[in-house]
Amino acid sequence: MHFRAPRRGGMLGEEAMPMRTGSEPSTARSPLRMRLVLSLWGMAWAVLGLAAFVATGRAGWATACGVLLIVSATDSCVVVHRIRQGPHFQPGRDIPPYEPDRGGPGTPGH
Repeated sequence: MHFRAPRRGGMLGEEAMPMRTGSEPSTARSPLRMRLVLSLWGMAWAVLGLAAFVATGRAGWATACGVLLIVSATDSCVVVHRIRQGPHFQPGRDIPPYEPDRGGPGTPGH
């Protein structure tokens, strides 16, 4: 792990601050696919709940399931749109992490 030179007079005093490399954690990926699966799961349960509550005559619960269905469908559309936008929102394993800051000119504190 890389460490920056200690700062003087800052809130942390003279402690060395670990420098971010841009790959923490190195396996982090966008959760869009998981969000899509959860949204579809929510839509399925909302449809089942809506049908069950309409059949039993519980209008309040049917309305709540209908609202949940609309929210889940909207979320699914947004997620699919972002996935189709490409690696900016959904990086694949072939997209490398950002290069770490090497502390060159233009870096704060230099």
